[in-house]
Amino acid sequence: MANRRDSRIEPSFEGSPKAKSAAGFSVNEEDRVVPANRKSSSARKTSKAKSSSRGKRGKPRRGLFGVMARMFYWCFVLCIWGGIAVAGIVVYYGAKMPAATTWSIPDRAPNIKIVSVDGQLLANRGMSGAEAVGLHEMSPYIPEAVIAIEDRRFYSHFGIDPIGLSRAMVTNVLGRRFSQGGSTLTQQLAKNLFLKPDRTLERKVQEVLLSLWLEHKHTKDQILEMYLNRVYFGSGAYGVEAASRRYFGKSARDVTLSEAALLAGLLKAPSRLSPARDPKAAEERSQLVLAAMRDEGKISAKELASAMSAPATRAPSYWTGSENYVADTIMEELPDLIGDVRSDIVVDTTVDLNLQKLAEQSIRRLIDESGKKLNVSQGALVSIDNSGAVRAMVGGYDYSTSQFDRASEARRQPGSAFKPFVYMAALEAGRTPDSVRNDAPIKIGKWTPDNYGGKYFGKVTLATALAKSLNSVAAQLTMEVGPDAVVEAAHRMGIQSDLIANTSIALGTSEVTPLELTSAYVPFANGGYKPDIHFIRRITTTEGKVLYDDNGGSAPRVVKQNIVGMMNSMMTGTVEIGTARKAAFAWPSAGKTGTSQNSRDAWFVGYTANLTTGVWFGNDDGTPMKKVTGGALPAQAWHEFMVAAHEGVPVRPLPGTWKSTPPDTIVPDDIPSVDNNQAAPLPAVAVSRSEPAAAPAPAAVPAQAPVRRPAETVDADGFDMPGDGGTTASIKHPVPPGSVGGPTKKRKTSILDILGGG
Repeated sequence: MANRRDSRIEPSFEGSPKAKSAAGFSVNEEDRVVPANRKSSSARKTSKAKSSSRGKRGKPRRGLFGVMARMFYWCFVLCIWGGIAVAGIVVYYGAKMPAATTWSIPDRAPNIKIVSVDGQLLANRGMSGAEAVGLHEMSPYIPEAVIAIEDRRFYSHFGIDPIGLSRAMVTNVLGRRFSQGGSTLTQQLAKNLFLKPDRTLERKVQEVLLSLWLEHKHTKDQILEMYLNRVYFGSGAYGVEAASRRYFGKSARDVTLSEAALLAGLLKAPSRLSPARDPKAAEERSQLVLAAMRDEGKISAKELASAMSAPATRAPSYWTGSENYVADTIMEELPDLIGDVRSDIVVDTTVDLNLQKLAEQSIRRLIDESGKKLNVSQGALVSIDNSGAVRAMVGGYDYSTSQFDRASEARRQPGSAFKPFVYMAALEAGRTPDSVRNDAPIKIGKWTPDNYGGKYFGKVTLATALAKSLNSVAAQLTMEVGPDAVVEAAHRMGIQSDLIANTSIALGTSEVTPLELTSAYVPFANGGYKPDIHFIRRITTTEGKVLYDDNGGSAPRVVKQNIVGMMNSMMTGTVEIGTARKAAFAWPSAGKTGTSQNSRDAWFVGYTANLTTGVWFGNDDGTPMKKVTGGALPAQAWHEFMVAAHEGVPVRPLPGTWKSTPPDTIVPDDIPSVDNNQAAPLPAVAVSRSEPAAAPAPAAVPAQAPVRRPAETVDADGFDMPGDGGTTASIKHPVPPGSVGGPTKKRKTSILDILGGG
């Protein structure tokens, strides 16, 4: 055993202090899988020293470059994730779009041709207004000006301009507001062709995709040509040809440098910068365009100086006719009638262009002759037939200088032109034109309604009081029937504005528009029916397909026939013996003048059995005119217009057969007038709207005008009121009490009233 142990061969490793193996194998420390746990102290010291020296040398480098490396790393990561997010959004919204193979350029935007009742052209409006012009046909200054101010890298980008987009983003961030856009002309065309003007992420993504598609399918010149023939230039002009004719009265082929700069400048804000609205702002913008063209080398310094010294000349005569007020109103109504206009259409209106021109000439002539002397600068006229068709509407002195429509948009105090609704409410409450009131100074609370000129007439009938527009009597009647009854009557007749139900409403202190006030008189002219006021008869495509047809319908009765007769009898006196004698002409006519405080507004609304016409004169800023009343300029304009409008038309009497009682007969207020409670409810009448409607034929035509009781002058300090029992009781007061006319009464509506519309 001992020998066996002694004969064992122990392995040895090369380099070991031990004996080497005979086979020549050896292993050192570096060959070990697991190094030795302990090192020599010298080795550890050496390692620590090296580590310490490396740490001291690397700290500055790791602090600076390490932070930069980390920033670069995380920016890279964020860019990757941001790109993934953007790609996801693009894929998501792109998937909601139709397949690209189905995309196609839509036809050129439709034109809206607006014609008069006899087929004469009133206006061309809508998404065009003239023919398309090729890029090679139009003035070369136009595309150069548009590119210089809107997209100077148009011919170098691929539909999206990263440089312009970045610049716009930086400007908006630094300015803390959205002041610049980064859209290219291609993006703007894509938006105009395919998308709605919504400011959403979805729309922006779709705009980018469509822009890339446009750039792929069409050349730059084709894109620019489509853009210039479709973009909006303000004032209803779409495309350079329509805009050139609108502003300069010439074709886009003949536009000069300064005119091209003005057109290009409009693209930023077409409505606000329109030279028809703000010539100064349009001119200032055009100067910026010229400077941009010079910076881009599109024009020489000499051309710049010449254009600056000779600014673009505009032709305001292109859209000056008052028929454009009608066209503007029609354009606002179209979406509600037929929705979006997708093809060329023809709008047949109710307007008679000949009457429209007559109305415009009358308004302008009177202002030209008396404007400076009487301090009046504006006027409006509305004429409506018995079917509710508007035959003429003038919204101001000159459309080219002001597109604000005073006929349908301006609310002004009607003054005494509102009184017919007061008297109508009184008649419905049991009064008659022969009822007597005392015209004398009256005080209602702290309010004293004085007559014009301070004149009082004592005992007068309601017919005389209305004809002479006596304020004290109107205030008394309002107190008797209650302001609420007056407001209800006015709204029932066609007033749409909010009315304040107080006693002063008797003098027309609540504001209304000329269009609605005139429309509220139509039931007096047609026998008590309230038709829908309308401008459009029919809308068709150019191929003749009918899109909308207003073939009439039922017009409800809103006032009883006998009340209409009494009102017509009273308002005839306004023209014959009252405040509107200048309006009288061969036809039977009636109406009411109105003058607001300090002559700020002057009105006359009158009618025949054929037409109802309202006229207003005043100033936009509300400054007083110089003693202009409704019986002056408005009555004169009304007379001129109505005489021409009725030329060759057979004379017809006003509806109603009411006759005045003999002068010595007293009609108590609490006794209903003749047939007041016997009028059966009348069915709604069908009114044709293709031609002026005839009023329901009266049962009989009076052989002569009603006999009117002359005004009786009494002591102006006295105050007489009819007694409740129907007899006249004289009650003397130094100042009439504030409760004149008795306590305010609310008018009770019976089932007969509801059925009869009264």
